[in-house]
Amino acid sequence: MTEENYNYRTSQTLLRNQFPGSGKWRIPAIPRFQEEPGDFEDLLLIGFDKTHLEDQKHLIGGQAYLPHDTMSAFRDIPLRKGGGSAYGGKWQPNPNKPKDQRFIGEAGETKVTTNAKGELYETHIGEDGRADYETHHSDHGNPSQHMNPHTHDIIWDEIGPRLIPVEHGKKNYSRMERSLLVKSFVPSNTPEQNRFVSISDYKWCLLRGGEVHFVWKGVEYGMTPYEKDRYMVYLYDQPETTAFYDSPERMLDYMVGEDRLRDVITKVTVLDRTI
Repeated sequence: MTEENYNYRTSQTLLRNQFPGSGKWRIPAIPRFQEEPGDFEDLLLIGFDKTHLEDQKHLIGGQAYLPHDTMSAFRDIPLRKGGGSAYGGKWQPNPNKPKDQRFIGEAGETKVTTNAKGELYETHIGEDGRADYETHHSDHGNPSQHMNPHTHDIIWDEIGPRLIPVEHGKKNYSRMERSLLVKSFVPSNTPEQNRFVSISDYKWCLLRGGEVHFVWKGVEYGMTPYEKDRYMVYLYDQPETTAFYDSPERMLDYMVGEDRLRDVITKVTVLDRTI
């Protein structure tokens, strides 16, 4: 939150206009809160001082909140019922996003899905029934920065799965294991199901290792994490246009044509997002 935005939200003029008062000084007549049944059910704590996923200081009383660095946490994080996380205590696939089903399955199974280009993603299910790595048969429109194929390890925490960005040159990220079990196909999401519903949704995706393919005004773009604490955005299949940023927040200043990404991120057509 900028200082200007903070001053605006906390200004006495703004508060007074919300609760007009009476008398010489027009002191705001703030109505007393009237509790209704159910007001405090499923109450979730949300903080906004966490800047690194590795930072465990966000854990409060066994619960966790999502890593967002602005006051937008108050208005646009989609809350779901359940303890332990703002996205649910024990992560479950979102029924409105079929592609989420690839993260859960039978031990040793490989889930197969495709991206908007028809390229295969193979998700391996570990011994605990949760995905432990995923192979992408794609360079995500940037062959200079992505091997094809390449593999992401998947780690789990209180929030759910997180794809670890490719560390180029390390052999463990070029493995091509094959499951002994029959592979199962998982349907892809529609662009509407992939849509970023808020800036927080966009940040959450990138911070969880998501790789994104989107279209704005007929032009295709890609954006992905790049190594530790770095992110990149580029014109799809034009790696020479790659621009690097040190956070998803700063990447919102990227210009997509004549528009700033921050202003249109909830309006772009998201063809594919890996998480």
